[in-house]
Amino acid sequence: MMLLLSLRSVVTHGRLQVSRLTRTGAQKSTPWRNFFQSRGKSSTIVETIIPPTTATLHVPNAATNRIVGRWLLVCSGMVAGAVILGGVTRLTESGLSMVDWHLVKEMKPPSTKDEWEAEFQKYQQFPEFKILNHDMTLTEFKFIWFMEYSHRMWGRAVGMAYILPAVYFWRKGWFTRGMKATVVGLCGFVCFQGLLGWYMVKSGLEEKPDSYDIPRVSQYRLAAHLGSALILYCASLWSALSLLLPQHTLAETRKLVQLRRFAHGTAGLVFLTALSGAFVAGLDAGLVYNSFPKMADRWIPDDVLAFSPTLKNFFENPTTVQFDHRILGISSVTAITALYYYSRKIPLPPRAKMALTSLLGVAYLQVTLGICTLLFYVPTPLAATHQSGSLALLSMALWLMNELRRVPK
Repeated sequence: MMLLLSLRSVVTHGRLQVSRLTRTGAQKSTPWRNFFQSRGKSSTIVETIIPPTTATLHVPNAATNRIVGRWLLVCSGMVAGAVILGGVTRLTESGLSMVDWHLVKEMKPPSTKDEWEAEFQKYQQFPEFKILNHDMTLTEFKFIWFMEYSHRMWGRAVGMAYILPAVYFWRKGWFTRGMKATVVGLCGFVCFQGLLGWYMVKSGLEEKPDSYDIPRVSQYRLAAHLGSALILYCASLWSALSLLLPQHTLAETRKLVQLRRFAHGTAGLVFLTALSGAFVAGLDAGLVYNSFPKMADRWIPDDVLAFSPTLKNFFENPTTVQFDHRILGISSVTAITALYYYSRKIPLPPRAKMALTSLLGVAYLQVTLGICTLLFYVPTPLAATHQSGSLALLSMALWLMNELRRVPK
């Protein structure tokens, strides 16, 4: 959240170099209007022939763009909160505590002892209790239940934060045609995200005969759920920054074009690294080979390709998944470092330089958090901070891309 406050500070103190639209309903005069007015006809006749079609039209302008931009900035912050809360829910193994999904009915939590007992009995019918938590008490169950409940309620709040203001702004006429398409896509994606979350949870509730493995959700569905949340976050933040930050008029030199492409590629690598973290979390891959830089006493462990076929290792072998996440993390920080040093050869505006410096600082902080999380056997506070760091790093990359975006002709 500190990241979003800092971005908002940059937006507030930066001057918006956007010309205000002056259309307030007045129409340009036409030969026909001048003809009738010159004949002394009443305004009623003029308005009958040439109706005031724009008299009540609210045209988007700099002021409305600021309001819409701040709304999208708040929405992106709420999505970030949902991602962080979802990570904590996963780390505390609370995600399978609510075995039903009802859009409205489950918004009211159990209030009496009998209601809690009934909820606990439903949980006892599923594999996580039978295999992992068979000695769990009602008090312990309440903790994990409230963790999952908080995540689901926050998700509903995110949906309301997108949909209700979108309807209001749409009716006020504050969206351009392009922004309307963006807003429809964002609101639709929020609804899809909720359904995908339940689809993910269902995979952890399925009975698997003759299996005594720890029940967990499918790492594929977890990656899809996280990936869609990251896409929603990136799209919202990008739209917000595009509306709030004044665009630089940078000279289109060959080096600037290369820097822009380099920044885009680096942002894609950061996104892929964050997404690979879903497979690490889904397979508890952070609990194997808790050493750095080597994995045990080897740079490449012996069981990195233990599964057959080979492709299966990259998504289902905990050793390979952790190894890939390490490689992607190191590649990301290397690319960011190279991007920073390459940018020093190019004259850039102060805000773009600030974005580059912030990206570099957050990258090294994120790597440090990842190493510490691994060495200390994934403590929940440290792991949650590391996951939050991935969002911060992705945000810095988006901010830089926005500062370097091409000025439309």
